[in-house]
Amino acid sequence: MLSAAVLAVVLGLAAGCGSGAAGEESEASGTRTITTDKGPLEVPADPQRIVVLSGGLAGYLFALEKPPVVADTRVLGITNFDGGFPPAWAEPARAAGTEQLPAGDSLSIEAVAAAQPDLIIGGGQGITAVQAAEAYDRLAEIAPTVLVPRTLTAWQDQLGAVADAVNATDAVAPLLDRYQEKAEQVRSSTTIPQGEFVYIGSFASEKTYLVPATAALPALGKELGVNPVDVVARAPGARLASTGDSLEISAELLGEVANAPNALVVNAGGRSLEELKKDPAYAQLPAFESGNVWELPATSFRPDYDGALSTLDAFGQLFPAQSG
Repeated sequence: MLSAAVLAVVLGLAAGCGSGAAGEESEASGTRTITTDKGPLEVPADPQRIVVLSGGLAGYLFALEKPPVVADTRVLGITNFDGGFPPAWAEPARAAGTEQLPAGDSLSIEAVAAAQPDLIIGGGQGITAVQAAEAYDRLAEIAPTVLVPRTLTAWQDQLGAVADAVNATDAVAPLLDRYQEKAEQVRSSTTIPQGEFVYIGSFASEKTYLVPATAALPALGKELGVNPVDVVARAPGARLASTGDSLEISAELLGEVANAPNALVVNAGGRSLEELKKDPAYAQLPAFESGNVWELPATSFRPDYDGALSTLDAFGQLFPAQSG
């Protein structure tokens, strides 16, 4: 059964981005009007030269068969400043002739303008979202610019917002159907260990991070019966990231907050599970002591559509059905 959030996407009602009657009336002239956090925005009815400023959003365009001409390629824990397309959409990007947006500490407005876009899409989460927001006025002078709100953390909502921006909402329902079918298959072919799970984020900073129960990954796991611990409630004074998907705590609090019987480590560019096992702060956790700890790939942390599908596969591989 589709959740309320998923139904909202199917209906094109994802928060912060949606088409109105004015947009429908203007499509005959080649444009349509959508609603964004910046107000009503006139965009092409059939954009041909899309520039996407976030590697975390680019995958949706390929899933919707609306490949961008230029894309940022950075995805946390997967790619970096050295360039290269994320594996999930490297092949369609090369087939479409998509070029890489130069990565750096600031957004290259010159590279965006040189692509001669008729639509720019940015926002989402991470440093690229910050860069796009800071450069919005300059970007808007180049082409209509849609910033996906950072409050849309669920991949279904991000997909809906991107689809609305490129006038491809009809393509959303089949994608969601494919995901639901796969989720049902995984649910029926896995045996989830009893008890709650704590999600541990392993990032390059090597600080101590946990993943809140409301973030995209634990929400996906919950659909499969993986019940997450409410780490925010257990550590009310800890620092919750503005993106809402990581909670920084002190190493001293780890044993108190992350004492669930099961643990999942999301390696997004930090230490591996085997390395964490050698750290006394983690080794004393109940899940580590009992061996009920598993690792998920970086693509699971902020999953786009392809990431959500691969995360379902990962859960299926970690928790195969027990015979008898």
